[in-house]
Amino acid sequence: MPASTTTGDSQRWISTFLQAHAAEHNAALNTQMAYGRDLIAFAAYLAPKSLAEASRDDVEDYLVRCEAEGLSQSTRARRLSAIRQVYRFAHEEGWRADNPALQIAGPGASRHLPKTLSEGDVTALLTSAAETGRSPQDRQRNLLLMELLYATGLRVSELVELPLSSMRGNPRMILVKGKGNKERMAPLSDPARMALAAWIKLRDRQEDDARKSGKPANRHLFPGPGADGHLTRQQFHGLVKEMALKAGLDPARVSPHVLRHAFATHLLARGADLRVIQTLLGHADLSTTEIYTHVLEDQLRDLVLNHHPLAKPKT
Repeated sequence: MPASTTTGDSQRWISTFLQAHAAEHNAALNTQMAYGRDLIAFAAYLAPKSLAEASRDDVEDYLVRCEAEGLSQSTRARRLSAIRQVYRFAHEEGWRADNPALQIAGPGASRHLPKTLSEGDVTALLTSAAETGRSPQDRQRNLLLMELLYATGLRVSELVELPLSSMRGNPRMILVKGKGNKERMAPLSDPARMALAAWIKLRDRQEDDARKSGKPANRHLFPGPGADGHLTRQQFHGLVKEMALKAGLDPARVSPHVLRHAFATHLLARGADLRVIQTLLGHADLSTTEIYTHVLEDQLRDLVLNHHPLAKPKT
């Protein structure tokens, strides 16, 4: 079979699978894009074979190649997962009689302890946020971004996509749409509510000015010039790095995701129940949340080794 034909067959398989996966699982755009990239890479490795012609040996050889290229365990595990799913779909559709990836043992995903920040680091970041920005409006927006992130532990995409309408009325709880369009409630701290009230006043002025200029209303809490109409994740990442630098922290240590980890770790350290934290973070599986207990174990061990009288070397 000519390479162009097999390439076309593989592309049709990938396209059809992604459409079905999005419809069935209500998968987030980032998940769909990751699966698409992984499957395209596998199809390129197989050429001139198509996905329909691949054997178990082909899949195993591909994983060996990925390891030789220095790809991390988590990346290789994700690629194998994508390959398994496309073949499971193909089997269910009757395109193949087998799933060549079904019995292959994955490399496993290494469980790295999440990086986090001390409560003092977060306080410095919040102070810095209120001072970062060219205008008073920018500084108020930046303060609210950080207050909301630390008060709720939202994912970056959840934060920047918050609708303006749901944030009105001085709410104590907000409705968040997370992965797979699953909804959860997130409580707001008093500092976050104060920052929100101040920002809502500025947003209302912005909308009034926009209407007077004949511009359409923007439905997002944090508007942006991009195609989606809101501040992008990349823009927010850049702002966080700028705030970290101003706060005297190493920007390499600070990111929106690290603030999410700090939210969870600080709650756990102050006695919050692990299942409550799981709900607040929007984790589907408690095992994902349990990694934060390991962070605290390290902190407790260091505390004992440094301060327990019996841990001190005898002189």
